[in-house]
Amino acid sequence: MRKRNFKGRCTKRVIPKCKDVCRTYDALQEAYADKLSADDEVSEFRCNVYLEGLAEGDYTTDFVCTKSDGTLMIRECVYRSRLTKPMTYKLLEASREYWRHRGILDWGIVINAEK
Repeated sequence: MRKRNFKGRCTKRVIPKCKDVCRTYDALQEAYADKLSADDEVSEFRCNVYLEGLAEGDYTTDFVCTKSDGTLMIRECVYRSRLTKPMTYKLLEASREYWRHRGILDWGIVINAEK
């Protein structure tokens, strides 16, 4: 999750399965976008989708994916070092609840590999 108007380094790429230009803000997002692009189970995905009406403020979900069977899958990218931070937990929980209230249960987090 990121602030809606995040001011940081952005990589813009055209990926066939991404509906718009794929904007990634770190290496973890970029790697996961590549993984989604290669996944046959995912038919298309969107990056940095705005969570409208979220009580915590203006935030976006990292990936909203449409599977080949038509169901949606939500993924949030988080670095392992930030998992223990209270604000990270609060935002991830808010995202999970936001999507659960919209009937989407396939929600998960993507974490970088342990070194």
